[in-house]
Amino acid sequence: MATTPHTTSPLLHSGPAGAAALAEQLQTAVVEMARWMDEYGDFSPHPSLDVEVGRLERATEELRARLRDNYPFFHPRYVGQMLKPPHPAAVIGYVTAMLINPNNHALDGGPATARMEKEVVAQLATMFGFDQHLGHLTSSGTIANLEALFVARETHPGKAVAYSADAHYTHSRMCHLLGVEGTAVPTIADGTMDLQALEELLRTGAVGTVVATTGTTGLGAIDPVHDIVALCRHYGARVHVDAAYGGFFRLIADDSADGVAAAPFAAVAECDSVVIDPHKHGLQPYGCGAVLFKDPGAARHYLHESPYTYFTSEELHLGEISLECSRAGAAAAALWLTLRLLPLTPDGLGAALRPGRRAALAWAERIRAGEQLSLYQHPQLDILTYYPTRDRLSEVDRASAHVMTRGMHLPPAQSLFVATYTVDAAALAARGHRVAADVPHGRILRSVLMKPETEQQVPSLHEHVLDLLADSGT
Repeated sequence: MATTPHTTSPLLHSGPAGAAALAEQLQTAVVEMARWMDEYGDFSPHPSLDVEVGRLERATEELRARLRDNYPFFHPRYVGQMLKPPHPAAVIGYVTAMLINPNNHALDGGPATARMEKEVVAQLATMFGFDQHLGHLTSSGTIANLEALFVARETHPGKAVAYSADAHYTHSRMCHLLGVEGTAVPTIADGTMDLQALEELLRTGAVGTVVATTGTTGLGAIDPVHDIVALCRHYGARVHVDAAYGGFFRLIADDSADGVAAAPFAAVAECDSVVIDPHKHGLQPYGCGAVLFKDPGAARHYLHESPYTYFTSEELHLGEISLECSRAGAAAAALWLTLRLLPLTPDGLGAALRPGRRAALAWAERIRAGEQLSLYQHPQLDILTYYPTRDRLSEVDRASAHVMTRGMHLPPAQSLFVATYTVDAAALAARGHRVAADVPHGRILRSVLMKPETEQQVPSLHEHVLDLLADSGT
């Protein structure tokens, strides 16, 4: 009896390997959306918008040439900053919706993408454990934090906002913008908020909101949210969580060998607000941030009048709960399509986070086992900090700078891209490092291992750094 041969669907890969499939899907998107447009009847495009194809080809050729002046964010040897291209599914979703160019400020600006935005925000709220929520996408984590601190100001007028000294600088900047006093709380040796210092501050009664960070952008440090919540509830303060970088690690926060600490992420469900950046670990294009409030009543702080919007539906318009006005509906479509394929589960998007976490742990072990490099501190997420083992901070600085600059200027096929992180003598001493502080500050090495492909490259990455270090002459 004849049998039907088993076939599998082709895979949509990231990076150069997926270029052909991506091109095919984008072509289909253009054709199908043009077919939808045709349903409304033909019309003559205005000649002022006509562009001669030859001119277009020359201009786009120049564009592609200029875009080569970039770092290879897609490649496993790029472990510098927290940058990587979006997933091809996000590109398809974004471009498809961009052909219409919906504006998610009001339902009449983009009914389909507004519904998609509400769906993906609900999924994010579920991931964080919110049983009810109010939230929306933003153009960045900065704007998301601005909105959270705006509500903090409105709910606790005249009160200060406290955040870790290692928190993102956006918090001090947004406090200044909002006219709110911002107070930096010292950190302990692992880069997390000092709870004793926080309690002393809370005792004064001057603080209305405390910002806890689940993944600082410098060290990847996770503040003890569970302990911060307990303190804040005792002293009557709110808790806002800046999960812009580390928020999606909630999916693998299980205390397992390749997971991260569970308690801080579980406690987000008890907090008043949280922000997250899908354009980081959520595989989205810039800019796609999100802000969520546990209490839907936060909507009262956004009340405003607009005589020409919000009239086509009695449903909640996203612009009614946002400080931003026009926002790209394409961002919602991109995230919606991505989460259809890589859902917010440990085996979905979480499976793309574990390799980066394992890479950080594996590289840390290689550093501990050798003598040429020293581990600055144990990685709490997928950010690794380390430095050339030298006696004086000035020597550490010079060797670190050499590794970074020399690596990026090698021929493309041999290049390596790391970043640096500035530390001082006190920070080194707090972590038990015996480095003579002959200069006030110095650079150490920092690598962000956020691409899953990096896990397989750890041995070669480590050796590459050692080779560059041997060539440093310091």
